[in-house]
Amino acid sequence: MSRWLLSVLACLSMIPAPWIPAPCLAQGLSLGSPSNWYQWRGPLGTGVALHASPPVEWSAEKNIRWKTELPGKGHSSPVLAKDQLLVTATIPIGPKLTARFSGRPGEHDNALIDSKFQFVVMAIDRRDGTILWKTVVREEVPLEAGHVTGSLANASPVTDGEFVYAHFGAHGLYCLNLQGDVVWERSFGALHSKHGHGEGASPTLFGDSLVVNWDHEEGSFLVVLDKRTGENLWRKDRPEDTSWSSPIVIQRAHRDGKKRPEIVVCGTDRVCGYKLDDGELVWECRGMSSNVVGTPVYANGMLYVGSSYEKKVLIAINLEGAVGDITDTQHVIWTRNRSTPYVPSMLLYDDALYFLTHYQNVMTRVDGPTGQNQPGTIRLGVLGNIYASPVAANGYVYVTDLSGTTVVLSHEANPKIVAVNRLDESISASAAIEGDELFLRGDTHLYCIGKLAE
Repeated sequence: MSRWLLSVLACLSMIPAPWIPAPCLAQGLSLGSPSNWYQWRGPLGTGVALHASPPVEWSAEKNIRWKTELPGKGHSSPVLAKDQLLVTATIPIGPKLTARFSGRPGEHDNALIDSKFQFVVMAIDRRDGTILWKTVVREEVPLEAGHVTGSLANASPVTDGEFVYAHFGAHGLYCLNLQGDVVWERSFGALHSKHGHGEGASPTLFGDSLVVNWDHEEGSFLVVLDKRTGENLWRKDRPEDTSWSSPIVIQRAHRDGKKRPEIVVCGTDRVCGYKLDDGELVWECRGMSSNVVGTPVYANGMLYVGSSYEKKVLIAINLEGAVGDITDTQHVIWTRNRSTPYVPSMLLYDDALYFLTHYQNVMTRVDGPTGQNQPGTIRLGVLGNIYASPVAANGYVYVTDLSGTTVVLSHEANPKIVAVNRLDESISASAAIEGDELFLRGDTHLYCIGKLAE
């Protein structure tokens, strides 16, 4: 067992309640129970589900515990609170409108704005797939229809086990209880994304703080809200253009030996660390591209960020003692400029870093702390384009492509493909894992994948 996993298990033993996320002092992550997938990228923020053991094999007829048709469309991933899966979607309503584009500079490959939509949050019973409630939080014509491959519900919700927080970009941020009642809502005004390609950054929770990244083309900022009221705790302007990268919260030791929570946000040209309590910029590292999509991953004092829009870059940063501009300093441990990720976020499993080339069917596995290939490039020939981020559990890595095919690989220095699983619909949303179940959201259905009794 790795030192990283031992430290995580130690911090989990200090969690004061059986579910509600609390700071993990060893790794600096906002964690729930080790089995609760309560946020985008799971309890560790790395794509890994600890103590989970989902199946490695399934099909449309095999190991499907239930399959529920969902109304509308959404590429947000499900999150779990107790026995509820929480998802977002948008549903077109009313007569068709005169079709138009958003008119943003450089617009291309975008969907047409031709309908009014309901923006909805739903709860599904984990036990049998029943839709428990569906709350319409807003009805309006969208500001931007987004890229043709996207949706109007891209950002994944986050939950503390008592409330769920759902973000629809320009169409509002909402707090609901687990009975589906809206407790509070916020609007931050228009969000004008690069090329009109839509919103996507998911909010994150740490204690009573709800963190939202609002990077766009006309006045970017980072805002932290009181999760109970929705009121600003602070707001910090950012000199960035659009990013779709979700913020993470880490906790690391400073020069005085004290550990403090910091928000890490990856955006145009740089990745930054801000104090959680007041938004003060603590450190920054330049070298990123614009149009950053992937969420950073962090463990054992090491941060990994990557993109491949205008240039290919992957940076491994040792944050111990980091202050000020750490570009081109000893804090940058290694970099890569080939085979870097774009749409899917990276997976950090033990000390192994997995990342896809752009959004293609080529994966690279390296040792995180050193950047050495272990084994390097892995060809996933049966897969096509990949928008879902890879996930992992119980010694396996799961990679799902747009056709609905999932390749399962062994988690080892020379991974082997152990299964190829196909479903009958397209999948863009990343999987969620909890216990012995894996949840996949397709274009029209939510699947609960679990081993069935013989």
